[in-house]
Amino acid sequence: MNPPPLALALTDGPRALLDAAVLGLATPLLRKMPKATGKHSVMVIPGFLGDDGGNGPLICFLNSLGYQASGWEQGRNLGTASFDKDSLTRALGSLAVAGGGKVTLIGHSLGGIYAREIARREPGVVRQVITLGSPFGSGHEEASHASRLYRRLNPGDHREMVNPAPPPVPTTAIYTRGDGVVNWRTSVQRGDYPNVHNIEVLGSHIGLNMNLAVWYWVARKLTEH
Repeated sequence: MNPPPLALALTDGPRALLDAAVLGLATPLLRKMPKATGKHSVMVIPGFLGDDGGNGPLICFLNSLGYQASGWEQGRNLGTASFDKDSLTRALGSLAVAGGGKVTLIGHSLGGIYAREIARREPGVVRQVITLGSPFGSGHEEASHASRLYRRLNPGDHREMVNPAPPPVPTTAIYTRGDGVVNWRTSVQRGDYPNVHNIEVLGSHIGLNMNLAVWYWVARKLTEH
């Protein structure tokens, strides 16, 4: 499977700025979304080269709705060698205690792949998984413009072993056909599975964590599970 066309790749950054601008205008309306009922913790995991600062606005939005939301607290996501698995497990455990025993995981791009694998290993701790443009599908290996850099930074990490089947918890895959980084087809859950929902939005890959429609759907999904 090929990566996105060059035109989408070259415009993904500028389109992300547009996504953020539209979101800024609509944020007051989003804050009227239904509030959290009871304890509900959320961990937002950044994409490749991203960090908690980039997800700060989304985290603040979720906290304003009454969720106990935080980042992954592992610094910049440079690949599997860039974070401490034990530290991440402890952070997840602390959020689970604050959230009544379970945590919703939201992952942008590579962060969504981590979220799915954490849920696969710890289904009793994860309430649900929401991925934003995460290339977990078959054929993802060469379907991303970031693959070469990822392999250079993580020479021993064989991501071809990523499991395309959903984890055993409610899962939502949000994607955009305007994705300029990964082929959008790898961000869609294939097959007929219960508790799995694919949602298409308009926007860029880089800006999915600052996308009006994404914030709307995340807020809705958090009230459903």
